[in-house]
Amino acid sequence: MTLLLHSISRRLCLLAMAVMPLFVLASPAVQAAPPGTMPFGVYDPNGGFTDDPDVQIEHLFLPWEDVYLPSLTAADDYALERGRSILVTIEPWTWSRDQRNTPAALIEGIFGGEYDANIREICSILSEFSSPVTIRWAQEMEDASGQFIWADWQPETYIAAYRRVVETCRTVADDIDYMWSPLGYETLADYFPGEDYVDVIGISVFGLQAWEEQILGEAQGFLDIFEPRYDRVRAFGLPIVVAELGYIGDADYVASWNAAVRQNLDAYEALQAVVYFNQKEVYPWPDGFGLPDWQFPQNTLEPRQALLQD
Repeated sequence: MTLLLHSISRRLCLLAMAVMPLFVLASPAVQAAPPGTMPFGVYDPNGGFTDDPDVQIEHLFLPWEDVYLPSLTAADDYALERGRSILVTIEPWTWSRDQRNTPAALIEGIFGGEYDANIREICSILSEFSSPVTIRWAQEMEDASGQFIWADWQPETYIAAYRRVVETCRTVADDIDYMWSPLGYETLADYFPGEDYVDVIGISVFGLQAWEEQILGEAQGFLDIFEPRYDRVRAFGLPIVVAELGYIGDADYVASWNAAVRQNLDAYEALQAVVYFNQKEVYPWPDGFGLPDWQFPQNTLEPRQALLQD
């Protein structure tokens, strides 16, 4: 798999500026991957993991309506310099909230060919990367929360749209792998587009201690959330990646997740990598828990902060 080439042998803001200045200007605190041997990746727009040699996958997020295409070359250079493969999540909308399509308009645009040029242009550039590339299109499609305009469609509509995007991309790129990436809910199998269109499967795993204790009655560990989602996609017989990972809690909670996300995972033979979402959430967590900040080290709450989350 191209995504995992370096490990085996997960939102860079790409709107109106090149990628590299984001890392130069941020002057971030140096972060290190959790301990372990499971291949590790990051979505790291503030550059906290810029100098971590243990990061093997660089995760980018692209809005296909307003991506600044020249910045992609800088992203490739950045990843290549660090020996990282690239996971590109392509979101079929604009990041300008007041200009977003409705689901109906997006569906009509996809099947009417309105976005074919966008797809071909992005895929053409990605095909020229020196770094290995995997595309993840329209993730978490079985989520009914309202976060994404491409989610909670009729399964046959989503499958047809996903296949159209892959087929269009393949007209200009023959060396890119494709990740189908449900959230991990019970209904995910309804949206599977078929093995001819999927090289690797992604799932999402987030832990928010305060929410778990208040809503579920007790804090959850990594395996508590990961294992049932893994089991649901394992049936497809394809490699699996935790494409988005994040966790927030007190020191003991974060330490327990740090010790679990990359260690003692031999029983999960299909799991190939975990990719951390090192950024603040952009969509409110349910039940009034706001916008969690998944970034290291902000994800480790002081005792008083943890109490305020109850």
